[in-house]
Amino acid sequence: MSEALCFLSATQLRGAIARREVSPFEVTRAVLERAERLQPVLNCFITICADEAMEEARAAERALMRGEPLGLLHGVPYTCKDIVNTGGVRTTYGSKLFADNVPERDAEAVARLRRQGAILVGKTTTSEFGAKCLTDAPLFGRTRNAWSAQHTSGGSSGGAAVAVAAGIAPIGVATDGGGSTRIPAACNGVVGLKQNIGTVPHSQVEDVFGNLTYVTPMTRDVADTALMLQAMAGGDASDPWSVGVPVPDYTRAASAGGDLRGTRVLFCAAPEGRIVSAEVAKAFEASLDRLRYLGAELSEMPATRFNVEPLWRAINHTVWRTRFGEMAREQPELLSPSLLQQLALASDVSGADYQRAMFERTQLFRHVQTLLGDSDFLAMPTLSRTALAIDQDLFGTLEIDDRVFPEVRSNWFPWTMPFNLTGHPAISLPNGFGRSGLPIGLQLVGRFRREAELLRLAALLEASHELLSFRPDLG
Repeated sequence: MSEALCFLSATQLRGAIARREVSPFEVTRAVLERAERLQPVLNCFITICADEAMEEARAAERALMRGEPLGLLHGVPYTCKDIVNTGGVRTTYGSKLFADNVPERDAEAVARLRRQGAILVGKTTTSEFGAKCLTDAPLFGRTRNAWSAQHTSGGSSGGAAVAVAAGIAPIGVATDGGGSTRIPAACNGVVGLKQNIGTVPHSQVEDVFGNLTYVTPMTRDVADTALMLQAMAGGDASDPWSVGVPVPDYTRAASAGGDLRGTRVLFCAAPEGRIVSAEVAKAFEASLDRLRYLGAELSEMPATRFNVEPLWRAINHTVWRTRFGEMAREQPELLSPSLLQQLALASDVSGADYQRAMFERTQLFRHVQTLLGDSDFLAMPTLSRTALAIDQDLFGTLEIDDRVFPEVRSNWFPWTMPFNLTGHPAISLPNGFGRSGLPIGLQLVGRFRREAELLRLAALLEASHELLSFRPDLG
């Protein structure tokens, strides 16, 4: 019974708890038992909040028995990436420098989940400061893929994706600054949404006006993504992008049903100069066929103008150099070599270079707006190939179908970075498995501030795929 509870969705748990068919106490206990059992195998947590979670579960049960009004996620367990602040709970950012850091208050997104009754069971692993696409750090080591101990979980929200895929909790808070939600979602066969900029306020980001990072949902299915987004979305004074943004009924949109007749989708397998593996290409073609079967009208999208890695790096690494440069000078021995190397890449970026990159960011936004002016959605593979080896070096080579490429970022996930820069909503869905049994992801991109429409499309495609019953074999 306890394992069955762990694989119920948040949507199912919410209903079962409200009907008093299961209790917040027994759900939380089951999740914590699974977390403790699988942590030595997966290494997806930095902190497990067992005592605090059980105390919250008892309080949630008392409220339920008293007949008090219930929040959207009353009694539902969740995890939180250890880069997002949780008041009174250790938050390390994956760094030795912050190994004992305990924030005084929650990030706004976390505060909203708490207000809706969700129960925090642990802080999940992240690369150091979320600074790479592989979840490993000097503080805790490597997080393995949920489907294979020999492969990476992706990153930087690898722990969040693995915990969800492994049935440790139905939902998790992640972050995405260049693909950090969608990459591990694709690697682990779960759903990762990077919502529109401003939909969920980012109360921690230091440059909110030039921001390209997002606090995001990580779930096993689209309905839970919609439910989690419903709880997290809405304006807050800390984030000007969020002020005045309406909150539609995401949960209704994700359960609307119907078909896609009249829906126009542009698709492209790889940006100009990039390739995808044969098995990713095959899965992508199959997903396009499902879209056609559902009634969508498909047209191929030009592959040009999406080589944005140099642009993303000029902006992002300059931000990192500003945030972490003093740490690197004063205590380099406590930082990972990959972070130090990335900071070094920004050492020659001038203020004028940074501003030119921001000009190019504007041009990219307008290009995507033009593409979506005549179409409703964009479709492409999330990643060019399945998960890399668990000991992959960020600055090492990348192999795709026996071809070797000199750089991981621009060749493995060229399609995720563009939409951090433009702000458009993008979601990664499970899209089958490769020959080795590793998951493959599909990315869908929606119009600006149209997450509800994107979630409906994703839910229809998910229902046509029948992948929700697949689970990793963890013994």
